[in-house]
Amino acid sequence: MAHYRSTGFVPPKRHTQHRTPEGGLYYEELMGEEGFSADSSLLYHRNIPSALTAARVWELPDATLTPNHPLLPRHLRPHELFGGEEPADGVDVVTGRRLLLGNADVRLSYVVADTVSPWYRNALGDECLFVERGHARVETVMGAFEAGPGDYLVLPRATTHRWIPRDAGDEGYAEPLRVYAIEASSHIGPPRRYLSRYGQLLEHAPYCERDLHGPDGPLLAEDVGADPSEETEVYIRHRASGEGAAGGQGGTIHTLPFHPLDVVGWDGCLYPYRFHISDFEPITGRVHQPPPAHQVFEGHNFVVCNFVPRKVDYHPLAVPVPYYHSNVDSDEVMFYVDGDYEARKGSGIQQGSISLHPGGHAHGPQPGAYEKSLGVEYFDETAVMVDTFRPLDLGEGGMACDDGRYALSWHRGPGA
Repeated sequence: MAHYRSTGFVPPKRHTQHRTPEGGLYYEELMGEEGFSADSSLLYHRNIPSALTAARVWELPDATLTPNHPLLPRHLRPHELFGGEEPADGVDVVTGRRLLLGNADVRLSYVVADTVSPWYRNALGDECLFVERGHARVETVMGAFEAGPGDYLVLPRATTHRWIPRDAGDEGYAEPLRVYAIEASSHIGPPRRYLSRYGQLLEHAPYCERDLHGPDGPLLAEDVGADPSEETEVYIRHRASGEGAAGGQGGTIHTLPFHPLDVVGWDGCLYPYRFHISDFEPITGRVHQPPPAHQVFEGHNFVVCNFVPRKVDYHPLAVPVPYYHSNVDSDEVMFYVDGDYEARKGSGIQQGSISLHPGGHAHGPQPGAYEKSLGVEYFDETAVMVDTFRPLDLGEGGMACDDGRYALSWHRGPGA
């Protein structure tokens, strides 16, 4: 994302001596994409960022994938994976994720968390995490965020960070932290059609740079009450092959001889940022707009879209709910966050549900929704959609919370 920021204490010229108040040197780290050929930032550390004192295997959560065969649309109920509406018990956002759906390009997981996560770095790809409910402080080596319902956090590959849920029992925090995780094997950013050739968001884009919030920082160990020289474990998800690798993934825990919050300043165009779904400005028309009108992010072989409260089609003969469509080239996953989703009435889908509509199966409104939508002027609905261009398989979490009935929900049955 080519939107330059500078935070903290950086030298006037890159790759030059940057000295501590005592006269020593800070250690410069380039965090960049595509080698040295794309967006990057320069971080200035108190410690040598390569230093570690120990390493051991991290046994990753179950990453098994089962083909969606026979081909079926699915209704997943991820709230059931964590005790329904009850708070979690001893679960964190990093190690507690349950895999719902995935392929080689993207993995979709869900977690309800009440415990501080370990320090974590995803070296496989960028992460886009959507906060469904609850609040958290997210601390990264580049600064911190306060995140709440409706926030996306986009974390570039290899950003060391941790999640600190706000206790649902604390004043002002009524609900447990619920997070929907979109983990890429690539980078995640604004759609290219929204950007100028220099990377600025264009006038037709449904959001702009003012809506993208970087972290508050710099953030140092002593700012969070920690000893800067404290040995710290960092959990790393990374590429792996051979025996013990799960779907090309491996897990390792590095022990650092210092606390990871040691960056006194950084600058560049690569950093984590927060975007609230309500800052997405919906694009509407006289007749129904196709899903790309709702796109917010893209990665390799997948896109992320928002459906937000909006005025709908205003042609006098418009049918406001979606037309039936065959996903010839993609699988479609819809996470129903808030509101009353008009097209799915009567299907069993409700807030917190996730639907999978696979390529090869024509899908659209439930019986009766087509007719009932006529004359409707406004949809009060919030949903996050992920479309993939390779088929999605079912993860262990998806298998565990599939309702088993959704595929038949378009059939009225005899006498209906």
